[in-house]
Amino acid sequence: MSRFLSPRAAALAPYTPGEQPQDQAYIKLNTNESPFPPSPKVLQAVSRAEIRKLNLYSDPTCGRLNAALAARYGLQPENVLSANGSDEILAFAFCAFCGKGAAYADITYGFYKAQSALFGVDTTIVPLREDFTLHVDDYMDFPGTIIIANPNAPTGMAVPRSEIQRLLDADPDRLVIVDEAYVDFGAESCVPMIYRYDNLLVVQTMSKSRSLAGGRVGYALGAPELIADLSRVKYSFNPYNVNRLSLAAGAAAVEDEVYFQACCASICRTRAWTAGELESLGCTVLPSQANFLFVRCPGLSGGAVYRTLRENGILVRWFDSPRIRDFVRITIGDQEQMQSLVDQLAQMLDANA
Repeated sequence: MSRFLSPRAAALAPYTPGEQPQDQAYIKLNTNESPFPPSPKVLQAVSRAEIRKLNLYSDPTCGRLNAALAARYGLQPENVLSANGSDEILAFAFCAFCGKGAAYADITYGFYKAQSALFGVDTTIVPLREDFTLHVDDYMDFPGTIIIANPNAPTGMAVPRSEIQRLLDADPDRLVIVDEAYVDFGAESCVPMIYRYDNLLVVQTMSKSRSLAGGRVGYALGAPELIADLSRVKYSFNPYNVNRLSLAAGAAAVEDEVYFQACCASICRTRAWTAGELESLGCTVLPSQANFLFVRCPGLSGGAVYRTLRENGILVRWFDSPRIRDFVRITIGDQEQMQSLVDQLAQMLDANA
């Protein structure tokens, strides 16, 4: 680091994204991307005519995209804020809403910890139960902002909407942020409660279920006052935060409901098949409502599974952290990719028997 770096920045422990190696072709099951290309309507929307407009700034209001999202969720445009991925929405939220501190699980999306440090947020870490379930009763007495990934990452487990509702009812003056990055793969969304609760902010992304990880499109859904607060932060940071091509791609993806539903259904079927195959090998597979599985292989450490699979051209995610270092997180790819994964794990387990 340079001699100019501030002590505060020097103390940061940055989030480590999933590896994106370029040295060979891998079966890439480590960063929860979709195995499917974007909707054909996305390819039409990102046209030569749109590309020729790259000399012009994008729409800072994200008008067409926000309108498409509002229509899809039965909301108004003032209930929507679009951003450069859901990570940017989360950054805006940490900046705007965590003056009284933030609480989140000990095993959850690692970016929360990084953003807490970046914005100097006082943080309360709430352990998941021994079976990795999240219980909202553990958060009831916390006075600050509560952040819940639902489904959770990396476990894939979700809590019912009724449980989130109990948190909202318990303290109307406390904000609850529900990060629904993976909600389209089987969990209950909290979006239907937005009109009832002005202390609810829902964060979603197009990186997973809408095949736009490279497009970097995320959004917040909530009461107009919350969206106005996030907009205040956005316009203090980067008014043109979503580029022109991503705005077009995002709107088109939202408008193609048939393709979206077909991709989600396919991933859920492949997830069920993969879980069954891994369980038949003796693996522990947590119940997932996301586009990944959290898996422990008998007799093998998570690190050994990760390294051996990588040597054989398959990437999965391993977190060398207490409580979960014996697990690996496996993104659900297409059927052929998952068959290759199962075959490799079977060979590893046979060799270790």
